[in-house]
Amino acid sequence: MQEHNYSIKLWAKDDRPREKLLLKGAENLSISELLAILINKGTRDRSAVDLAKDILRLGKDNLNELGKLSIRELMKVKGIGEAKAITITAAMELGRRRQAAAFLESEIITSSRDIAHYLQTILRDYRHEVFAVIFLNRANKIRHFEIISEGGITGTVADPRIILKKALEEDAVNIILCHNHPSGSLQPSRADEELTVKIKEAAKLFDIRVMDHIIVSERGFYSFADEGVL
Repeated sequence: MQEHNYSIKLWAKDDRPREKLLLKGAENLSISELLAILINKGTRDRSAVDLAKDILRLGKDNLNELGKLSIRELMKVKGIGEAKAITITAAMELGRRRQAAAFLESEIITSSRDIAHYLQTILRDYRHEVFAVIFLNRANKIRHFEIISEGGITGTVADPRIILKKALEEDAVNIILCHNHPSGSLQPSRADEELTVKIKEAAKLFDIRVMDHIIVSERGFYSFADEGVL
């Protein structure tokens, strides 16, 4: 089959993404070149790098926005089928988990800001509200993190029984409640406040302390403990 001028095979060896990575290291590749390696092959009339640039434009040339795209949305790019979209989604998730793993394995929890940064990493790509809990031991070392429930765009409901059952299973003596606000607002709702009190009072019966309830959005975070309302 005749090669066309869009084929990466006809590029100078140093300009081909895979060869360039081997010769110069991954840090010297552009985002579109790294994406092209994930895409692997282009189409009859567009190279993998061309497709990668199309995907980046769909993500507003921003990796954070790209990480929010669903498989179906990625497939809107002509030449990106399900397999390529799944590969890109998996890579985005690996990056997110790598960033979060360092926190889970790190030092003892000392501030709401540290926790909020971790939560923003984990929850920022959700377009709907999710409620999660961080379970800690007596020394405030994280034992477990789990998303307890997922809701709609405007809210979610968390069952205190599920949270406390999990806390007992994890031998946690302290817990931190957390959820995201996809709208960007950082102000707790009346429902947020009532749920916090409900879980706090129930936890007392098991000698478990609710240390904080943190709301995160792309704009920042709100800590019930810092604001003195816990």
